[in-house]
Amino acid sequence: MNKFRTLLNVSGMITLYSLLVFYISWNGWIWLKTAFSIEYPLLYAILMIIISYSYLISQFLKSITIFKVIGSFWFAVFQYCLLLLPIANLFVWLVGFTSIPKDALIIWAGWFVLLTIGLILGFGLYNAYSPTIRAYQIAIPKKGSHRKSLRIAMASDMHFGVLSGRKHVQRLVHLVNRLVPDIILLPGDIIDDDPQSFIKQKMGDLMKKLKAPLGTYGVLGNHEYYGGEIPQYLKEMNEIDIKILLDEVMTIDNSFFIIGRKDKTDKNRKSVEELVGNLNQDLPVILMDHQPSELNQAMNSGVDVILSGHTHRGQMAPNHLVTKKLFELDWGYKKKKQLHAFVSSGFGFWGPPIRIGSRSEILQIDITFV
Repeated sequence: MNKFRTLLNVSGMITLYSLLVFYISWNGWIWLKTAFSIEYPLLYAILMIIISYSYLISQFLKSITIFKVIGSFWFAVFQYCLLLLPIANLFVWLVGFTSIPKDALIIWAGWFVLLTIGLILGFGLYNAYSPTIRAYQIAIPKKGSHRKSLRIAMASDMHFGVLSGRKHVQRLVHLVNRLVPDIILLPGDIIDDDPQSFIKQKMGDLMKKLKAPLGTYGVLGNHEYYGGEIPQYLKEMNEIDIKILLDEVMTIDNSFFIIGRKDKTDKNRKSVEELVGNLNQDLPVILMDHQPSELNQAMNSGVDVILSGHTHRGQMAPNHLVTKKLFELDWGYKKKKQLHAFVSSGFGFWGPPIRIGSRSEILQIDITFV
């Protein structure tokens, strides 16, 4: 019964997606035919099928990266076409009651949609590939540590792979090292699904240049699970001196605890209470949890700082309206009693290298122990 329901849901989603693609394609065809008198409907249909299903094709032809590139950009075009085309259609319909020729209206509306999407893609590319530093200063009232302060450099959701490639790794290393952090924390989705592209492009050689006296630590994100190559991924991270914490607690410099949770995708992961329960609460407790879905549990367990990502802040507006509904904190900073919660929009991106209403970022968190 469950398999039948899953099949029914998948079939419904594919049908809906195909209908939406047809709507976009039909509008594109009418514009091309009106503006340029193009008369090759079969060729156009084949081209649109390939473009709209490129990402799916890339999952079967992983060695041919062009399909993933096309499919990724298509996601952005698809979303903004669905937002802009109804406006263009309404414009043509309403103004069509005037004496202005309908063909002229179609041409104007088509150029409006095309130019607007071009501007969105250009601006979104800049936001995705031009990361910023967001700095925070907090105080933790715990003197059990011999340290008076701690600087954390945090980056999440790099999604290193085909589109978030070597140059983006170089940006990460350059910006993080420039902060001169005491410790580097990477709360999940370091790679984009499986590690093959990461390994093939030798991105590990670049990430190994990350420098912090107290080390670099990370946790699994949902995409590491989706890739299905966690053992190989862990081996690669270990070789470049990045310790991935799998429901583990580390005492750092006899001064504070770092806890790394498995992602929520793993149904067998330990609870926050299990991980924190036996710790000496005189020392600061810093928790990495990829998805920011258990802030109350962290607060009630005595965690001082929780670091998360996952949301991308929706990545492309107006998707942030959805993430704000899904998560108590989908981006930025929030204090809940003793808990300082941070959620990053991410350093990389999933799908299109486009960010609208968000920007690739690194967090610099300066903690004073008082």
